[in-house]
Amino acid sequence: MSPDDCCRPTIAPAPRRRRRGGIAGWLIPGAALILMPKCPMCVAMYVALFTGATISVASASHIRTAVGVWCGAVLLGLTVKGLRRARRAR
Repeated sequence: MSPDDCCRPTIAPAPRRRRRGGIAGWLIPGAALILMPKCPMCVAMYVALFTGATISVASASHIRTAVGVWCGAVLLGLTVKGLRRARRAR
């Protein structure tokens, strides 16, 4: 061990819980984007199937757009967070 090693900051490995949360943070919005139906009629059908409530095609279109924007924003935020963390680690 050299004298320089004692002053160098060490990076502790992330706890498992935090790692799992980070993975889930990427998986959930990514899976939602992949599995989200592309046509508003399919969105309306899924809402009716899972909730028993019917919605109009126009509402389904707005829901589809909102979910897409939300997932994109979450993924963008996670990307920026990862880039900042990588920059700090250097």
